Amino acid sequence: MKSYISQQLGKRIQCLRKIKGYSQESFAEKIGIATNTLSSIETGNAFMTAQTMEKIIEILNITPAELFSFSETVNSNDIYTYILEKLDFLKNDKDRLKVVYNVIKSLLE
Repeated sequence: MKSYISQQLGKRIQCLRKIKGYSQESFAEKIGIATNTLSSIETGNAFMTAQTMEKIIEILNITPAELFSFSETVNSNDIYTYILEKLDFLKNDKDRLKVVYNVIKSLLE
C-alpha cells in the first residue's frame, strides 16, 4: 500500500527529474538503479535506499530539504495574482523584467 510520503516523494523526484531534463532511463542509469525501480519509486509503489536518495540529491544538485519540499496545490487565481504582484514589483528593474519577458516569450512561442 502506498504511503502519503512515498507518493509525494515520488512525485517530487519525477518533477525535479523532468525539470532537469532527464528521461526516466537516463536518470535511472545515472543513479545506478533499474528503470523499473525508478518508476516504482516515482509512483510511490517502492521506497528508495538511503544510498539511492543521496545519489538523487547529488545528480539533481539539490539539498535534502528541496527533495522533501512538498508544495500543496495552488489554484490558478492565486498563481496569477502572485505573478502580477511580482511583475508590479519588477516594473522598474529593467534587467529582471527583461529576463521575465524572455521566459514568458519562450514559453508562448
